[in-house]
Amino acid sequence: MQNLALREKDKEILKLIAESFLKVGKPVSSGLIAQKKRLSVSPATVRNIMAKLEKHGFLSQPYTSAGRVPTDKCLRFYVNSLFEEAILPERKVRLLDEDFAMKKGDLNSLLNQVSKILAEYSDNMGFVLSPRISKINFNHLRFIKISEEKVMIILITDFNLVLTEIVETHEYFTQTELDRASQYINQGFQGKNLLFIRSYLVKELPQYRMKYERIINKLISLVKAYIHQEEQQSEIFLQGTAKLLEKPELFDMERLRHLFQNFEEKAKLARLLSDFISLDRVKVLIGSELSMPDISDCSLILSHYGYDDQILGSLGIIGPKRIPYKEIIPLVDYVAKKLSRTISPNL
Repeated sequence: MQNLALREKDKEILKLIAESFLKVGKPVSSGLIAQKKRLSVSPATVRNIMAKLEKHGFLSQPYTSAGRVPTDKCLRFYVNSLFEEAILPERKVRLLDEDFAMKKGDLNSLLNQVSKILAEYSDNMGFVLSPRISKINFNHLRFIKISEEKVMIILITDFNLVLTEIVETHEYFTQTELDRASQYINQGFQGKNLLFIRSYLVKELPQYRMKYERIINKLISLVKAYIHQEEQQSEIFLQGTAKLLEKPELFDMERLRHLFQNFEEKAKLARLLSDFISLDRVKVLIGSELSMPDISDCSLILSHYGYDDQILGSLGIIGPKRIPYKEIIPLVDYVAKKLSRTISPNL
């Protein structure tokens, strides 16, 4: 089917249908649209336009003689129009400064609190995906031996945030070896990240063969082990699942059950959300765009947090497709900026 070139009247009717449906959740009739003050056309003209829009996949008719409901394609058009109208700079969201207080570098508590804020202010499920240490440029790094098979990585970021992780390794390290490895990394790779270090060491290993081969090989093994562990165990903070259970009229209950099964598999959900991270201020994914049948009744509104051009993680809300995009898009945008400023005061 050829793409329909939308006229201004077509666009206005699509917006009105989307707004009406998002507000009341019922099929929208041509008579209701014709009554809108923003539109100066007859009901017959509206009916013809709605029939054309249905033919081109923007609308659907649940049953004969009913009004139309917007499809994912229509909601996509509506959301895109919100961005074109520059709603983000215009709308203000008031949140208390103390909601974002980070005490003694406790990043996990902060991220958990931010997920609660997103859930409370959106009345949907809020999530925050924690940073992956391997992708964060550091100012200082240290390895500490915890046990025979566990090493703690302490990383101080460029913005003086302290992050710690424990990696399991089958290599045996003495603390002296770990101190030498830390010193070597801090002298040669300040301002880089672990992914860069891994690639560099693997590539340049031959030049260390005479003097450092053993320790460099062990260091490569340690970094690889952590990156693999990180990929399998991405941490995600979720709040507000009960808020979705309070909206059974917006979901097929069987699909809602599958939805919560996915949420319980946090690693799977974290990997899904990681795939959507980008430098866009806010990204909106609607229904079928998520490419997961179990959550095709949902919309995902997310943004990234971080500093400069370095993305640390993502945050946002998961809710039904019938969601107040005009309010929630600015909320997600504001919270992402606020979190970025909290963990990086120089922003």
